[in-house]
Amino acid sequence: MSWPVSAADLQALGQAMVANSAGALTAAHVTYDELSLSAPLPRIVEALTFLRDHPDYRFEVLIDLTAVDYPEREKRFEVVYHLLSMSKNLRVRIKLVTDEDTPVPTATPAYPCANWYEREAFDMYGVFFEGHPDLRRILTDYGFHGHPLRKDFPMSGYVELRYDDELKRVVYEPIKMTEWRNWDFLSPWEGAERGFAALPGDEKAEPKA
Repeated sequence: MSWPVSAADLQALGQAMVANSAGALTAAHVTYDELSLSAPLPRIVEALTFLRDHPDYRFEVLIDLTAVDYPEREKRFEVVYHLLSMSKNLRVRIKLVTDEDTPVPTATPAYPCANWYEREAFDMYGVFFEGHPDLRRILTDYGFHGHPLRKDFPMSGYVELRYDDELKRVVYEPIKMTEWRNWDFLSPWEGAERGFAALPGDEKAEPKA
C-alpha cells in the first residue's frame, strides 16, 4: 500500500479489519484522512491483540491511550487507543464507550506500556481499568478529590494549598477563590473586546460626537 494512503484505501482497510476480527471490531470509518475503529468494551484486549499480531497490520506500538468526556451521554466516556504500525507505516484509532462505574479491561496484556496511560486516564477522568496491576493516581497529589479533565470538574478545584510558616509544611485548605468562567484576558495593547468592560483610557479613542 502506497503512502500517503487515500481515504478510499483506508476505508477498505478498515472494513477488512472488521471482517477479519471475528467480532472484536464492530465498525470502521475515515475522518480527516484518519482511520477509526470501534470495539465492544469486553473484547478490547482481543481487538488490540488482533491488530498487533495480524501479519497484514502489525500495529506493534501503542502510542497513546486517553479518554474523552461527554457528560450528556448515558455512557459519558470514550476511551481512545492510538496504534502505530512501523512496518506498514500505518496509524489507527480504536474507540470504546463506558460509564463512570463500568471498568474497562486493561490493555497491559497486549501493550505493557498501557500501564501509565491507564493510570493517567484514571487520574484525569475516573475511568477504571479492570485487571490493571497498579491503578493509582499518577499526576495529581495523594488524597486529591475529583478528576480534573471531567467537564463537570470546577475550574477552581476543591482545595488550595499554601506553605504554612508555623507548621513548616504545605497545607491544604478549602478553596477561597470565587470561580468566574467569563475570563476576558484583555490586553492593554489590543483594547477591549466587544461585550467586556472597557480599559481605563479607551474612551480617548472613541470619536467625539
